[in-house]
Amino acid sequence: MLLKLIILFILFPLAELALLIYLGTVIGTLNTIIIVVVTGLFGAILARRQGLTALYNIKANLNSGYFPGEQILHGALIFTGGLLFVAPGLVADVVGVGLLVPAVRRMVIRWLRKLLEEKVKSGDVRYYRLR
Repeated sequence: MLLKLIILFILFPLAELALLIYLGTVIGTLNTIIIVVVTGLFGAILARRQGLTALYNIKANLNSGYFPGEQILHGALIFTGGLLFVAPGLVADVVGVGLLVPAVRRMVIRWLRKLLEEKVKSGDVRYYRLR
């Protein structure tokens, strides 16, 4: 787990920085900044629209008496995609846009379900009791 955190918080930002520096040398600093700003704005607009749609779907399911499990997962992935736009960098923006595309979110949800099912079948699920 510690290795994953090291990768997430140290190596990922370094890779983003290296990509931005390389892109700046290839297309210029101003163009690189424009790309980062435009993708951030596009992502924020898309995240807001998708997030409001997810909230509407959650509310509609609750009003109908259904548990909105899948809609909650969609909302969580939309939120994660929106958060990725806060981090400056192109890789985070690409992943963020991917999480805002409904077809990609459905694939991620299927992958998460499969992963969870495998963990439950293998008995590798850890849980903690709240006192």
